[in-house]
Amino acid sequence: MTKIGLAYVKGSVPGFEHFGNLPTDIVKENGLVNGNKASEELDALIIPGGTLIESNDINMGLNTEIKKMAKDNKPIIGICAGFQLLSNQIDIGRKSEVPIIKKGLELIDVEFSPLITSDKVKAKVIDNSFITKNQNEDITGFHTHTYGKVTGDAKKLFYSKVQRMNYKNTNEENEYNILSGACNDDGNVIGTMIHNILDENPVIKQNLIDRIDAKDIDEIYNRNREVKKYIRSEVGINTNMKIPQIKGNDKPKFLMIGSNGSDSGKTFILTGLAGALTKRGYKVGLLKVGPDVRDIIPGLYLTKGLMEEYASVKIGHLGWNDIESTIDKLNASDYDIVLIEGVMSVFTGLLNEKVPFSAAEIAASSNIPMLLLSGVNKGGIESAAIDLVAHANMLEKFNIDVKGILLNKVYNKNIFDNIIPYVKNNTNVEKVLKVEKLNLKKRGFTPEIEIRYDLFTKEALNLVEKSLNIDDIIDMTEEVKFNRMLNFDEIKEKVI
Repeated sequence: MTKIGLAYVKGSVPGFEHFGNLPTDIVKENGLVNGNKASEELDALIIPGGTLIESNDINMGLNTEIKKMAKDNKPIIGICAGFQLLSNQIDIGRKSEVPIIKKGLELIDVEFSPLITSDKVKAKVIDNSFITKNQNEDITGFHTHTYGKVTGDAKKLFYSKVQRMNYKNTNEENEYNILSGACNDDGNVIGTMIHNILDENPVIKQNLIDRIDAKDIDEIYNRNREVKKYIRSEVGINTNMKIPQIKGNDKPKFLMIGSNGSDSGKTFILTGLAGALTKRGYKVGLLKVGPDVRDIIPGLYLTKGLMEEYASVKIGHLGWNDIESTIDKLNASDYDIVLIEGVMSVFTGLLNEKVPFSAAEIAASSNIPMLLLSGVNKGGIESAAIDLVAHANMLEKFNIDVKGILLNKVYNKNIFDNIIPYVKNNTNVEKVLKVEKLNLKKRGFTPEIEIRYDLFTKEALNLVEKSLNIDDIIDMTEEVKFNRMLNFDEIKEKVI
């Protein structure tokens, strides 16, 4: 029987995509498959994305088996962080004065350095390999990475067309401007930055099937269903937190995590809530307002959920999918609860004539309830409370139901207790919540720079469960439907 392995290690996101529904077996850190060496048991191996490099979670057992499979001319496909692992080295020193170099397995002669993109992409095939045979059209998929600049002497396979790099629009609208795929000299080890490459491109998928001469396709798909059950039976990876089976909601209920600015902790809180709800047996969907879907990946690490085609909600020309069709698709899905992470302040972009351009407009479009939060680390607890009151009252003008106000990184319980009456007396918000400050000295907790999914998600889940009553959060969620987008004149009237 044909066996296609999927690396299942801390820091990886094996539920992020379907990988063509081809993986039949799980490969863990020790490099074993069903008690046997992966190189002896498998016909091919897929290494998913994640924070494999930052997390240092590929140990010698799996490293050895990957190298042995490569030497034996067995196909290996590394996606995003999986590609990085197969490379010579990776500079993860974004915003560092000096490079921070991590060594790869040196199977593909390329190096990585910082470059941010989070686009749906088309990519042009520029050279031959077993994976590109008969692929005459552009391939499709998506990028979502922080360390995505690829340079080196390896055989180049794909160049992607992207709209934005490092938060700036590209001027090369018609050019394929990012190297996004390469292979080793023997052609059996493939690396790509394109997620969903096996899901969206039938020829690419068939080429892998043909390369390993797989005839038992039905059996592969049957075994893949079991692999998915295994992956989705556990919160995170190697946590021993089993997901109970419960009867969920008939229709999904929604909650937006909004804030009064960047660095408030939206990603941290959303990640913790996603894990806590998953632990209770709810199937949790995650969305991001705007294009930067990297922010919801830690949550998907815990839920084992897909990066859906509509995961990025369009604001102006930025993002993947408009809110109307996104709500329609979600209401037809099997998700129980959908958490939506806002972008910057809920009002950032509100007066941009491109409509919608803010999280507030997205929430208003579909009567999405909101948990409004602020970090208190910059201006203090009192300043944050005053700012949140102003935000909540303005949101009320847009008929947005602020279900709760959350102060994040709280350093003094007495001061927090003293601001509760002020918030309740000056808004219609019933719940005033807090999450305490988390004192961390380790690297790996900054989503925009360097993040370790295993550490970040563990701390987020633990602190959210310790600080918040999850039943209160569930009570904040509501069924929604798209109504309409406000026009710019209506927005100005409410603001001015």
